[in-house]
Amino acid sequence: MSRIGVLLINLGTPDAPDAAAVRRYLAEFLSDPRVIEIPPILWKPILYGAILPTRPKRSAEAYRQVWTNEGSPLAAITKRQTAALRERLGDMVQVDFAMRYGNPGIAPAVERMVRNGCDRILAAPLYPQYCAATTATANDAVFATLAGLRAQPALRTLPPYYDDPHYIGALSANLSRQLDALDFEPERLLLSFHGMPQRTADLGDPYHRQCLATARLLSEAMGREVDVAFQSRFGRAKWLEPATDATLAAYPANGVTRIAVASPGFSADCVETLEELAIRGRDTFLRAGGKQFALLDCLNDSAEGMDMLEALVRRELEGWLRPA
Repeated sequence: MSRIGVLLINLGTPDAPDAAAVRRYLAEFLSDPRVIEIPPILWKPILYGAILPTRPKRSAEAYRQVWTNEGSPLAAITKRQTAALRERLGDMVQVDFAMRYGNPGIAPAVERMVRNGCDRILAAPLYPQYCAATTATANDAVFATLAGLRAQPALRTLPPYYDDPHYIGALSANLSRQLDALDFEPERLLLSFHGMPQRTADLGDPYHRQCLATARLLSEAMGREVDVAFQSRFGRAKWLEPATDATLAAYPANGVTRIAVASPGFSADCVETLEELAIRGRDTFLRAGGKQFALLDCLNDSAEGMDMLEALVRRELEGWLRPA
């Protein structure tokens, strides 16, 4: 019987919080020309001579601080999102998930769907804001898998949803609920998006302007001002500014000692939120003189997040899937 496949795609994670697993993961991630736009003849000596011998040990320590009994938080949450969406969509839809880097991989997931009778597949990269280093490379991997198939399924891809009312509404309701549950009133709400090199934006990648659009729409929906910053700088090149770590360090000197931080560009909590922000970001803020710090959860598999994801997927399946 003909079936529909929905493949949720996220960035990826090492298989274990140790240096060997992190090295394998980083070698794949940092070898992607969508991620590192430097000619391989120049980049590979840096990657294999300077980065991979040293960085995995430091990164493994970060992963160890957030690893759970279910494994990587990103993988565990994505697995829960997949199960919840599968229950919502019913038996005619095979819902699975894959990671662009690491396991479970995109190619095995697509091939499994085809073997199970899926002749129509929706590839759904879980990135609200489009970036070539995230959305495009996820789609590249799906396209490359289909290129090796003699009998290809029909394919659709989930577009970026940075300004979609379902997304903005879910964020507004979810973050408002979390803010109301705090035992203090934050003086500022900081929205921390993943950064990217300024050169990438200058070349025409729409990510930066889409992040700013999300922040503006969310501010309007919540009826409160927000600050915007960009985290996870890497290397010596100029990245999007203001930087999250610098923003956190500057708050207390400007009289802001109680803050909440949210990460609307991440569909699930991961090492960038749970370690970089919740641990190192908090420490930066408190050492600078801050008093109270709260990291708000990503949408994850919350009711608001799953309502949004179901609505987006059902819309992209129109004509394939009977109305709910």
